[in-house]
Amino acid sequence: MKYLVTDDSKLARLTLIKSLKPLIGDGVIFQAANGEEALKILNDEKPDIVFLDLTMPVMSGYEVLPKILQINPNTKVIVVSADIQEKAKKTVIELGALLHIQKPINSKKMQKILASIR
Repeated sequence: MKYLVTDDSKLARLTLIKSLKPLIGDGVIFQAANGEEALKILNDEKPDIVFLDLTMPVMSGYEVLPKILQINPNTKVIVVSADIQEKAKKTVIELGALLHIQKPINSKKMQKILASIR
């Protein structure tokens, strides 16, 4: 499987990748710093699962989420954000995300995420 981690914070990307890597076997992980980069990687690499931050420069998670699902409706999108307001959760689920998870992600949280979407 292929995974895409999209967050403008390099530290947030690396933290998420660190929790993901031990759980995915020979899966491949790609990184994007904003929504625009994510769309390019989505077109080129066709990731199965996308971890998506909401607040990013160039193109936010809110803007890119519907575009991801237009390109490939089977992509599983998990929003990982510090914005845990009920309105944000409702909006991303309506836009097609499977889950809205609060940052930061640790190994236990990642295990639960992957188990819930398989």
